Amino acid sequence: MSDRIFAGVLMVVTLIYGYLALFVIRAPFQYDPLGPESWPQLLAGVMILCLIGLFLKPDHTPFDLQRTGALRIGLMLVLLIAYAELFERLGFVISTAIFCTLNARMMGGKWLSSAVFGVCMGVFGYLLCAGLLELNLPEGLLPGF
Repeated sequence: MSDRIFAGVLMVVTLIYGYLALFVIRAPFQYDPLGPESWPQLLAGVMILCLIGLFLKPDHTPFDLQRTGALRIGLMLVLLIAYAELFERLGFVISTAIFCTLNARMMGGKWLSSAVFGVCMGVFGYLLCAGLLELNLPEGLLPGF
């Protein structure tokens, strides 16, 4: 029952967000192939589909959050906020490498494998988004990358 209440409340929030994404967000110019309006619209659409799935087929296992789980969720929130704050200053590659390294480490990876994973995600993510998708990403401390 709690899954359906959660899905219902979040559906209201998502519908408001979707309305804003469709009718309020307007960019004066297009700087990437999809345009800045497309991402919030896609996010709202995917979120609505996920919430419909959750509403129709809720989880029957009760949700029991242990202290370690709550600490991990809190740490992930701190990592996401730090990633957002450092994204433009450090650039996509460095901020993504740091975020992914710390995230992999938090999930139990060893330092070396976590660092390799983080650097690969930063570099390949940049090549994918900037090269293939032609998105503008901040260079930060690595000009010309």
